[in-house]
Amino acid sequence: MEKCGLTQSQIKQFEDDGYLIIEDFYSADEVEALRKEMHDIVDKLDLNRDPMSVFKTGNEQVGDDYFLSSSDKIRAFLEKGAFNDKGELVKDKHLCINKVGHALHVLNPVFKDITFSDRIKAIARSLDLKNPVIPQSMYIFKQPSIGGEVLPHRDSTYLYTEPPSALGVWIPLQDCTKDNGCLWFLPGSHKVTEIKRRLIRTPDKTDRVVEHVGPDHVFDENDFKIACTKKGCLVLIHGSVLHRSFANTSSKSRHAYSFHMIDGDAKYSEQNWLQTPGPFPSLYDTT
Repeated sequence: MEKCGLTQSQIKQFEDDGYLIIEDFYSADEVEALRKEMHDIVDKLDLNRDPMSVFKTGNEQVGDDYFLSSSDKIRAFLEKGAFNDKGELVKDKHLCINKVGHALHVLNPVFKDITFSDRIKAIARSLDLKNPVIPQSMYIFKQPSIGGEVLPHRDSTYLYTEPPSALGVWIPLQDCTKDNGCLWFLPGSHKVTEIKRRLIRTPDKTDRVVEHVGPDHVFDENDFKIACTKKGCLVLIHGSVLHRSFANTSSKSRHAYSFHMIDGDAKYSEQNWLQTPGPFPSLYDTT
């Protein structure tokens, strides 16, 4: 794709639906480079040294220090189904990891190049984003058979700003099908007046370091629309659109690279789970 950003019809579709799928955004070589780089990262992981932190969603949201201090690091989080009754891994580590995050876009040159590419900048400018900054990134594995369900949610629940400004960029690195846990969206659900559901830090509590607060989302299951995507496409996700993925019940993984932008001029909540020791990197200024 040329450095021309979105067409007017694409912008309208994104504004109407709250998400947009752009086919053939990345070449096969670019997809393979990301997958190879992550394979090398996992190869170097020492699970005897690094905590075996399990990533959880919903009301079981992970909240240990390994997770909460990952904003400026590259850390791995395992699938809940990767362990037997004795707490031992049941598969090779390459098949047990839920995701690797949250500073791939800063610390790894391969992922940094993709994140801060001229093509992504052109998309941001076509959406009239004046000062987009990137708070976090992650590589999601959605492992065969044990890749867990991600419940319906809005990204601004986790990266809350005033006003809400989160924008997700999701890049499938394998074909995503109904069986291996593709995305589902509730079109138009981004047209909300406020974000009521939040994931916040709770330092005054000893039993839970992070927790969800605010009313849960009310929706009709039948209104969700399936979004099967081919590897190499690009999915834009409005921070207020409800989306989900079901468990991977297949024998094939569903790798994806994802990062988020927020408005650098908006107020970033001090209660958000993700806090960094310094400012978030600007999309437009990567010097």
